[in-house]
Parts: sequence; C-alpha cells; structure tokens
Amino acid sequence: MDGSSADRLAPVLRPVRAGNGFEEALEQILQIVRLGLVPEGERLPSERELAERLRISRVTLREALKVLQDQGLVESRRGRYGGTFVRARPAAAAGARAEVDVEDTLRFREVLEVGAAGLCAAHGLDTEQAARLRAALDATHDAPLAEYRRLDTLFHLTLAELSGSPTLAAQYAAVRATVNELLDRIPLLVRNLEHSQLQHTALVDAVLAGDADAAREVMREHCCGTAALLRGFLS
Repeated sequence: MDGSSADRLAPVLRPVRAGNGFEEALEQILQIVRLGLVPEGERLPSERELAERLRISRVTLREALKVLQDQGLVESRRGRYGGTFVRARPAAAAGARAEVDVEDTLRFREVLEVGAAGLCAAHGLDTEQAARLRAALDATHDAPLAEYRRLDTLFHLTLAELSGSPTLAAQYAAVRATVNELLDRIPLLVRNLEHSQLQHTALVDAVLAGDADAAREVMREHCCGTAALLRGFLS
C-alpha cells in the first residue's frame, strides 16, 4: 500500500494515548480490518508508517499485529513484496449475529452522522478539507459494486473526521463497523446505490455551502433510507 492509499486510513489511524498504546493500537488496526478499508488480500501500511501514525514503538506495534495474526485476521509475508496482509474473514456465526442490537446501532449511527454533517457545515471546511471531502465523494461515483461499500465507508469516515471532534470520529468508526456487518447480510441494490449517490452529492453541497440545517436533514434522510432496508431484510 503506497502513501496515498495509506492517507485514506487517516479517519481511523490517530495517535494513541501513552497509557494504553497496545490496546488502542490493536483497536484501530482491528477497525481497519473490520471496516474493510484494506480489502482482503491487500497489504496494511508498513510497520514504519503504522508506528509513526499511531506514535508507538515498533515493538508495541508488532505485539498488536501478532494478536491479529493469531486470530487469523492477517498474515505476515517475507521478501521483497512482503508485509502484513489482510486475510479473508470467515462468515459470522448465526449466534454472533443475533447479539447485534440493530435498532440501537441504527439510532446511534444516525445521531453521530447527523451531528457530524451539521458540525462540518456550521464550522466550515478549509480548502484542503473541502478537497478531501470532494475526493472521497468522487471516489464513490461509478465505483464497481465490489468496491462500493469500502469507498462509501471512507466517504462517511472522512465526514466524521472533518467534524473536528476526534471522539465523534472514533465512535463513528466503531459503529460503522457494526453497520457494515449488518449491510453484508443484505444485497447491494443498484437503485438504492443510485439514490445514495444523489444524497451524498446533496450532502456535500450543503456542507460546502455552510447550510447546517440542510446538511443535517439530508444526512438524516440518508440514514433513514439505509435503516429501512436493514429493517426490511433483517426483521
């Protein structure tokens, strides 16, 4: 994974607190895997990049990666094209799926996303931040179905990060992983994706125009649409 690809992980990768370096590093790398930000079979950023972004020692990082390897989530390869690669995830067991509180997850997601959209619009984005949001939106346009969910996730994570609240961004990354697990149980519907794209565009337009009310309303409608599909298929 090159530097530009690693930059797409910025909404999840952030410096950890000294007292919980191992635990928080493990949490963030697990989120990258669970969110599908690095697709199965592809390489995580190098140890040097991860250690620098997380601000931990390579020894601590390797301990975290060893846990993931022991759990079968990643594998280490040696040689010129070596590194740490994401492995295919086994399908979730039926019992584990039943533990997810769908309603609670969807409501919490809506609160975070609507809040993030409103904050971005109310506080305004500088030129670089606006360009990042536009780029994240553009990446979802005409994306192959196999890639759409990952790029959609990156778009929403970028918006959460640009809200200016690291706590909100971290909470959103966690809940989005659960949302994605729910979305993996239902089919990708082209009609729904086309509708989502229109909403994404309207959302970005509202944010960049500084219209917080419109940004919140578009995001609320967007979240409700996804919730309706999930309730319909999973109820």
